[in-house]
Amino acid sequence: MYIKVLKLFAFMLLGMSVNSQQITLEGKFADAFTEVPLPQVKVSVESVFNETYSNSDGEFVLDLTEQASGELILRIDKSGYMLKRIPINFNVESINLEIIYLEPDPAFELVNQNTISLSDAELLSDDTEFDNISGILQSSRDVFLNTAAFDFSQTFFRPRGLGSEYGKVLVNGFEMNKMYDGRPQWANWGGLNDVQRNQVFSNGISSNDFQFGGLGGTTNMIMRASKYQKGGRVSISGANRSYTGRVMATYASGERKNGWYYALSLGRRFAEEAYIDGTTYSSNSFFIAAEKKLNEEHAISFSGIYTPNIRGKSAALTNEVLELKGKTYNPYWGYHDGEIRNSRIRETKEPILMLHHHWNPSDNIKLATGISWQFGEISNSRIDYGGTSLSDTDGQFSFSGGGANPDPSYYQKLPSYFLRFPNSQNFESAYRAQNEIIQNGQIDWASLYSANLNNAGNSIYALSEDVNSDNSLQINSNLDWVINSHLRLNSNLRIQRLRSGNFGRIKDLLGGERFLDIDVFVQDEPGNTTGLAAQSDLQNINREVFEGERYKYDYTIDAEEIELFNQLQWSLRKFEFFLAGNIEAVKYQRTGNFQNGVFPDNSLGKGEEVDFLNFGIKSGLTYKISGRQNIEFNAGLFTKAPGFRNTFINPRQNEFLVENPDNEKIFSGDLSYRYRTSFLNARITGFYTEIRNISEVSYYFAEGLSGLEQENTAAFVQEVLTGLNKKYYGLEFGAESQINSTIKLKAALAFGEYIYANNPELSLYSATFDQNLNYGNTNLKNYHLSGGPQTAGQIGFEYRDPDFWWFAMSLNYFANGFVDINPLTRTVNFQQDYDGLALLDYDPEIANQMLKQEKFDDYYLTNLVGGKSWRIKDKYLGTFISINNLFGVFYKSGGYEQARNSNYRSLKEDRDLDLPLFSNKYWYGQGTTFFANVYLKF
Repeated sequence: MYIKVLKLFAFMLLGMSVNSQQITLEGKFADAFTEVPLPQVKVSVESVFNETYSNSDGEFVLDLTEQASGELILRIDKSGYMLKRIPINFNVESINLEIIYLEPDPAFELVNQNTISLSDAELLSDDTEFDNISGILQSSRDVFLNTAAFDFSQTFFRPRGLGSEYGKVLVNGFEMNKMYDGRPQWANWGGLNDVQRNQVFSNGISSNDFQFGGLGGTTNMIMRASKYQKGGRVSISGANRSYTGRVMATYASGERKNGWYYALSLGRRFAEEAYIDGTTYSSNSFFIAAEKKLNEEHAISFSGIYTPNIRGKSAALTNEVLELKGKTYNPYWGYHDGEIRNSRIRETKEPILMLHHHWNPSDNIKLATGISWQFGEISNSRIDYGGTSLSDTDGQFSFSGGGANPDPSYYQKLPSYFLRFPNSQNFESAYRAQNEIIQNGQIDWASLYSANLNNAGNSIYALSEDVNSDNSLQINSNLDWVINSHLRLNSNLRIQRLRSGNFGRIKDLLGGERFLDIDVFVQDEPGNTTGLAAQSDLQNINREVFEGERYKYDYTIDAEEIELFNQLQWSLRKFEFFLAGNIEAVKYQRTGNFQNGVFPDNSLGKGEEVDFLNFGIKSGLTYKISGRQNIEFNAGLFTKAPGFRNTFINPRQNEFLVENPDNEKIFSGDLSYRYRTSFLNARITGFYTEIRNISEVSYYFAEGLSGLEQENTAAFVQEVLTGLNKKYYGLEFGAESQINSTIKLKAALAFGEYIYANNPELSLYSATFDQNLNYGNTNLKNYHLSGGPQTAGQIGFEYRDPDFWWFAMSLNYFANGFVDINPLTRTVNFQQDYDGLALLDYDPEIANQMLKQEKFDDYYLTNLVGGKSWRIKDKYLGTFISINNLFGVFYKSGGYEQARNSNYRSLKEDRDLDLPLFSNKYWYGQGTTFFANVYLKF
């Protein structure tokens, strides 16, 4: 409904233009190192909206109105070069600055390379539990954000506590955040660092020229052929992080005589085994862009991105496994035919094609209209050990088979499992289990093949894939109108349609011939032996599947989104002000392609359509105390639709929606003080954010559930939290001081408090029980949110020698990191037996101690970086190396409480053991790592 209404009322604002006497400013830019002319240098005057870019010869002409007369600041900005701010007196009609030399910024080279490689590392964890590297962590002129991008991000630090779903990432104005969960998929453009240098970044809820933006900031990567400096670049890198080697080559043509531009970039990243054991990595990256300048007003541009990549995942570890195998242990792999084979592979193949028309009818108006198409698939593999054989006797079905869990760190294979009964500990079996995991401890691929071959061709084990196949079409139109030197209008209309196919698929039968599409973990109701409940698709009973075929589940999500955004900006000598608003409609609908045996009436065909209507308004004011000091204030009130991941409860099996699905309500504000001179550049910011009415859906296996009217209290469940509120507040501080021409000191501090702000409602759903279990409110209020340290600080220095070598060192402090808690244990279920009656042995004091949230230890990390540049005729050769965690400090970067024991009695029994079976699992920070790079620009 909202989509149709919004389509009827979409419009563009109109305004007025002002004619005034012109003042002309002109000059030319060149590289201070090579003296090569620099195109696409942005030239602007602070306090007015007039701006321009240098041409292919580095020349620029900036026309100003007489309203800009007097002493103002000329700002000269280009990615990869030091920012220049030059005071200019505009009391004359024409000024020629002749040649202005810009100095390369070596720190930009490092941050740009490192940020992307670190964001790759987040995908090593299973199911991306630590998808923490937000889209705002791009290179920026801001001191604090540069520190967050390089030094803080290695610990999964989240600026202002926000995950990447609250930041917006755009490429050529097209939004890249997935409608599934709102997060950008970094793998879609990974390895193309050279062509991602032209970025426009808006921090937090500040003004943004392209769309309303996200709570955590907005980054637009401009990847047009005409925006690249003419020339080429090749580089070779070595590392021991998420990959071990990388090669890249890039070339841009600049403007050709016939008005054509083109740019190409190729990349290759690889690792047979990265820092974590068994984490294979293989990625190829391709970029092509072409642009035709039709005349002075019109141009057409095309950009294409394709970055197919394969990555091996790793797992969180308990303390028991850590002590046995070490922090680089990964149970997901084993040797197969003498080579490393990881069972949990994430494979991404999603090309992006973009076509734009650019219309500049005057120097003050720019209208860009484009269409993008993204298609392909993302797959995540795993070992399915539910293979079985089928017997049919007079219509009575029985299933036999189903293998043991092949995970070598499965709790039943650990020493603790054989020591779990204090009065009957099996020390011999515990000793054997200990020796087995120490000496082997990896997946035994050969035994899986053998089991399948010995089962008459029926695979007990199979390598399967969970596949997401997206086909997304997006139309975007952006207007930038400088009405006069003090007033600017930005408008954007965006329409996106997505068809998202989701299904299981057999990747490898591991030596077998077929796999029976039956869920051996689902049982018929008592007295029913038809076997229908276990069927993945009642349309194809007892179907045998082969490699490459779909099985288990198959459904489609049709999604549509339309957003209209408008923003006005005013700029005066003492004040800058903006007011922005948007309206957005979102629609989801599920279509089931399989008729599930447990949910025969709610799985096949089209389900209910769910709509969200979002509104937003934000505003900001900057007061310029002087040319050195600013006070900035931003505030916003807006709503955000949940991704369809948190809208549907279990779309693999049914069409059920979260009860009364609604959008999130967000309020945010920040207040900053900036001080900027040639000696000191500093910012301090206080921020406060509330996010209300969040819905979250989680999946896990739990034991000790009450209210089931049966003593079997175990089930694989879908946990639904509704009405959840979160609160974020804190301070950010960043400062750097240029002591002299060669030495710079820097400091940064992030202090935050990120907590649950209420007690949301918790319900459980499962194929095991008929009705959902509503346990009322879960007591989460004032528990801390997980996801990296909430306090981070840095002191450091940088030395830049006039002979073009440089060196920097920083000491970083991290504190207040917390484990992710289990909401189910904070409900009434924790105090109840299976029949719903109170546990007689419940002790509140012991319970409070067990439910106390674990806080990680504080730690310090030391980082080093250095580089050197040479001029070889008209070429530019450079190298740098960065070393993180110089002293190999051991620390926990994240973790979570296991949800297996969901009531007091079972959790206490486990905690009382010397080696608990289901203790917290952790991710551990990497030890000493390096990244080295050599590059040649020509």
